Amino acid sequence: QGTIPRALGSPVAKTPHSAANVGFSYFNPVPEDMLFELPNSAMEFPTSMRWACENFVSAFRSIVLILFLISSQNCVFHPIFDFFQDDANQEQSNQLALALLAAGGPTGPTIDCSDDGVDWTGRNAAEAGQWSSVTYGNGLFVAVADGSNRVMKSADGINWTANSAPEANSWSSVAYGNGVFVAIAQSGANRVMTSTDGANWTARSASEANQWRSVTYGNGLFVAVAADGTNQVMTSPDGISWTPRTAAEANQWFSVTNGNGLFVAVSAAGTNRVMTSPDGINWTPRSAAAANQWLSVTYGNGLFVATSLDGANRLMTSPDGITWTIRSIPEVNVWFGLTFGDGLFVATSADGTNRVMTSPDGINWTSRSAPEANVWISVTYGNGLFVAVSTSGGTQVMTSACD
Repeated sequence: QGTIPRALGSPVAKTPHSAANVGFSYFNPVPEDMLFELPNSAMEFPTSMRWACENFVSAFRSIVLILFLISSQNCVFHPIFDFFQDDANQEQSNQLALALLAAGGPTGPTIDCSDDGVDWTGRNAAEAGQWSSVTYGNGLFVAVADGSNRVMKSADGINWTANSAPEANSWSSVAYGNGVFVAIAQSGANRVMTSTDGANWTARSASEANQWRSVTYGNGLFVAVAADGTNQVMTSPDGISWTPRTAAEANQWFSVTNGNGLFVAVSAAGTNRVMTSPDGINWTPRSAAAANQWLSVTYGNGLFVATSLDGANRLMTSPDGITWTIRSIPEVNVWFGLTFGDGLFVATSADGTNRVMTSPDGINWTSRSAPEANVWISVTYGNGLFVAVSTSGGTQVMTSACD
């Protein structure tokens, strides 16, 4: 089963949500033999958008997706709809419909994970270690650990290569932003390290020798939080030079994320177990939905979601990071890992029967089976793939693809 590491609550590394998104152009090319010229008469009798759209949908259901695009562009293509009304042009319009479908529709193919995250496959880590955090950036998955070679990277989430950390610290969290990977540690002389390629790392000085638990990137700034110390927040624009900041309360801050222009951190103890900041510098205490030991927080789909170690209901949500609502989940596990990717929230657990759960909205959750009963402590998303890492077990990586 493995044991929960001494870095209790080592949180998920948070990455900017846009880093994992796949962008596509509005139109895919239409085959040349499907192109045609509009007759001049098509430009002479504009009709109302409403009437044209209704007739177009009923006659040519196969290209209904194009209506959304045109309406979103202020409906400037009235002559095209006039053309499709003309029975004489029906053959050409049908050809265009088939061409659009063959090209993947007007917006091209998209990745939607809202009904995925069901099937997980165990993968071999680069080496055995207490892998505590994983992130995605610049086409790479990067994980950090307390072990021999304390970094590993992968281009596909399946095949992993070990890399040496500059110091033998207990690395607890890793994030990517502004072209650089940044990892933080809860021990060691230099408790920050940076890398531009995930392979070659440079030790950096933290602002204080705290137990740094979580790091994220947003609003042009790296922000890290700690479970102890005088100043339990530190910030950096580049991951190299760090400035100490005062937390809202002297709590055990375990996780921090950024969403909708706001930094949100959660704590395992204290009076107010949430704090928020618009700039990563000035923090305000907020009340959690319950006095749980909150271990992880993420943002997606307009919602902040946090998971905890204990309590009757171990998940809470907030649309603004200020007002939180407790939610029921299918299993009362120790939920460590939490991420969001292309329409799906995924949480991973250190114990329990089913050590994965997924949700399309952050509110309604479904249990999923992990390939091994490991301490799954961190999960991330990138390039159409969810990747989780573990502190124990035979296969310490598991993946689930969006399709």
